[in-house]
This record gives sequence, C-alpha cells and structure tokens, in this order.
Amino acid sequence: MPTPKKILAISGSTRKSSTNLNLINAIIALSPAGLEYNIYNGLADLPNFNPDLDTDNPPLKVIEFRQLLLAADGILICTPEYAMGVPGALKNALDWVVSSCGFSKKQVAVITASLMGATAHESLLGTLKIMEANIDESCQLLISNAKTKINSNHKIVQEETLLAIKKLIASFSYILQND
Repeated sequence: MPTPKKILAISGSTRKSSTNLNLINAIIALSPAGLEYNIYNGLADLPNFNPDLDTDNPPLKVIEFRQLLLAADGILICTPEYAMGVPGALKNALDWVVSSCGFSKKQVAVITASLMGATAHESLLGTLKIMEANIDESCQLLISNAKTKINSNHKIVQEETLLAIKKLIASFSYILQND
C-alpha cells in the first residue's frame, strides 16, 4: 500500500466553530484512504508579520508553521471572506512564508466559503500563485452563502455543493497520488 499523502488543512477563520472549519472536517470525512490530514489551528498564535523578524531565526510559532508546510505533500485552505478580502490572520500566515518558499511547488486546494467570497477568492489565488503554489483549476472552489450549505455537524447539506466538494477531493487526491 502506498504511503499516505500528508495534507495540511488551514481554515482562514480563527473561530473555533467556523463554517470553514466545519467544511474541513466534512472534507476529511469524505476523503478516500491515502490522505492524512493535519488541521492547523495556530493562525491566531502567529505574531504579526515583521520583516525585521523574518531572519534565519524567526519566532518559534513561525518556525513551527513553516515546518508543518514543509512536511505536507499538499495544502488545503478553506477560508471566508472578510470585508471583501482575505482574512487578516490568513494573510499574515502567508506573509510569514513568502521568504521560506513554503508554498513553492506544493499542491494546493483552495475553497472560499463565505456569504459572497469572490473578491477574497481571487485575491488568495493571486497571492498563492505569486508564492509558486501549484493550484489546479479543478482544486479551486467558491461556495457562496456557505452557512446555508454546511452545517455545524460537519455535513454539507446542499447537494450541488456536496457534488462539487467530492469532485474537488477526487481531483486533489488524484494529483497528490500522481505527483
């Protein structure tokens, strides 16, 4: 049996029971064998990005985050949109890994699940592409009105969204297994 592919799952929301964390848990439940998820819960613990601290010896929480990224075969980001943009905590985390190339050549799946989400989705994709992340078109999804489609029991309750998530999971799994 092949070695499981390690996926670091990041919710762009720092809320303990956010829709995006519920979505990550739903994705984990729907994923096939061969994918091993690690949910990163440390966004709120990362210090504010400061280029003066982005040295060979950055803050410990930054080192830990970078190590998780390096150990992952793929990265799943599920995020809301805040004020028509990427949530500050997620953007801060991304800023900390630009110089370490933590996303460079990594397979990444991006889901923006929010009330609207299109502006944040495009912005996040642009940032990740500049960081040289590999984001196949089949591994990108925008879920508008997310709270009506994903419940607090980690279930996707709208059939069209469930099918889109299953398709994304299948594509991401296939890409990771054949990378």
